[in-house]
Amino acid sequence: MSDIPQDADAVLRLAAQSMFDVLASTAQGAMVVNREHRVVWISEGYKRFLPALGFRDETEFVGRRVEELVPNTLMAQVIDTGQPILVDLLTNKAGTFLVSRLPLRSDSGEVIGAMGMVLLDHPETTMQPLMNKFACLQSELDETRRQLAAEQSRNRRPKHRIIDFIGSSAAALDVKRQARRVAQTDATVLLLGETGTGKELLAHAIHAASRRAGKPLVSVNIAAVPETLLEAEFFGVAPGAYTGAERKGRDGKFKLADGGTLFLDEIGDMPPALQAKLLRVLQEQELEPLGSNEVVKVDVRVIAATSRDLGAMVARGEFRADLFYRLHVLPIRLPALRERPDDIEALVEVLLEDIARRGGLAPKTLGPEALRALMAQRWPGNVRELRNALEQAFLMSDDGQLEPRHFGLGVPQDAPRPMAPEPMPSTLAPTLSMRPEEPGASLPMRKASLEREAIAQALRRTGGNRVAAARLLAISRATLYEKLGKYPELAVLDREAVPQVGSL
Repeated sequence: MSDIPQDADAVLRLAAQSMFDVLASTAQGAMVVNREHRVVWISEGYKRFLPALGFRDETEFVGRRVEELVPNTLMAQVIDTGQPILVDLLTNKAGTFLVSRLPLRSDSGEVIGAMGMVLLDHPETTMQPLMNKFACLQSELDETRRQLAAEQSRNRRPKHRIIDFIGSSAAALDVKRQARRVAQTDATVLLLGETGTGKELLAHAIHAASRRAGKPLVSVNIAAVPETLLEAEFFGVAPGAYTGAERKGRDGKFKLADGGTLFLDEIGDMPPALQAKLLRVLQEQELEPLGSNEVVKVDVRVIAATSRDLGAMVARGEFRADLFYRLHVLPIRLPALRERPDDIEALVEVLLEDIARRGGLAPKTLGPEALRALMAQRWPGNVRELRNALEQAFLMSDDGQLEPRHFGLGVPQDAPRPMAPEPMPSTLAPTLSMRPEEPGASLPMRKASLEREAIAQALRRTGGNRVAAARLLAISRATLYEKLGKYPELAVLDREAVPQVGSL
């Protein structure tokens, strides 16, 4: 009896040592890893696996981090979480093994390492039913991943080609020539032009004509993403980066676009704090996910677009000069619709066909007088506004041919072709023959009129500053963008929508 320890702690230590010896001797191989994930001991049985893992003896193995030694190991997870993994299948170049992993704790309960044991090697011969089920599940998982990757690739394919930029005017042909040229490079492209000139279409077309066409095209409208979420949206989130973050983390847009193209629309709306991080990605092709110290390499071609005067913003200190020069490598200016009126006829033909196809309706044509009337307009909203006017006239008329009256337009004696933006005539209200303020006007017409006037007043009071106007109206910046899309004629009041590209 005198040989039996009476101290409880001594008994526990003896029991732990005895259990450790039993586990190490009964397992086909065992290892111990410390808190820093480094291997500090391997059993005699484990040494027979070393040649298959690429090591001559234990001197090359012990002392190194387990992640570097054993592919697919989860020992580090056991140490970091303190949770055991009692039964698992481990497959690497040494074979397939049935393994168990246990955390090792100090007297105070702190995790000081982990013990891993090979319970069975070559389980495919001794555990055939289980292995068959495992193989079946693995095959299904691989197939699901393949289908998901294929679906994501399909969803991120370019929707337009250079030929889809409609027009045969000198200005349109010059844009298409520049697009074909820049598509052959990987340099950053900056698309400049008023709202509705086709910047997003051209970004898709450049990607489709590039060597990256088979890789993803990822688009981000910076103005539509809340400022607090932009960093996570761009660079991704590490696992557990903050309360509520996804357990497995989340890839950002740069990672999703790896190998392909990232289209950054409304780049002029990027907050100053994020501009420095974007500059680093453009220069170094590397990023750090939110909440991570790990540097991730990416291969991404960036196409940026803006309707704002970045040169003036740099002068006012609102946009980083170094980022501007990094973006302004291959600038392409998209002409306003009023600068290429000869293209309106071709645009109308294509747009009317698309409107009929999307709505499943019989096609309609445009009368020659209506064409002359449309060519006389200033179109501050450009092609987007032209489509809006055509769609309203198309859907609100039963006639097979659209005339000036369907657009609320008179017939001009001589269709002028102005080169400078002017306010949209109040008569351009497709299909609305009655003014909203008239007694018989409907409630929706009255509400739309009040909303439009409130936005116009806010833009006038703020000198066309969208951020200040949104604040004055007590709505978000993204909501104001949406409203401006409904009322393209207000673009003439919006200084940010009419870039002075000559200053660039």
